[in-house]
Amino acid sequence: MNPLSDFYFIGYCIYLPIMLILTWYVARTLFRNGKTFMLDIFHNKEDIANATNKLFKTGFYLLNLGFGLMILEINRHVENTRDMIEALSPKIGGFSIYLGIMLFFNLYFFFRGRKASRRKQQATLPVIEAPGLPKV
Repeated sequence: MNPLSDFYFIGYCIYLPIMLILTWYVARTLFRNGKTFMLDIFHNKEDIANATNKLFKTGFYLLNLGFGLMILEINRHVENTRDMIEALSPKIGGFSIYLGIMLFFNLYFFFRGRKASRRKQQATLPVIEAPGLPKV
């Protein structure tokens, strides 16, 4: 049998590039813009901000590519193009929703780290008292 006539093979050839491109695009966007948060969290120490950002990016790729490959299997019978589209739609849609959740999960960690960094920075600032003013 010709593998190109096999709808399952064609389905995998459609799903895999879409999953890879979506993961790459979200990771690129998130971590290019996440560098600003990392610099703020680490008080403009570029070396540690870049290293941490790359570690987050690596973990993001591993989690998302692993999940995308885990849900790769097409479980329904595919005889024609319509069946293939109906089989791929929940996979691609579900993976897109999962990527969106992971994006917001990472943003949550960025904002949480930024908030903790600012709180720590404010706690270490010296208190300057003006002469003649009452203490608050």
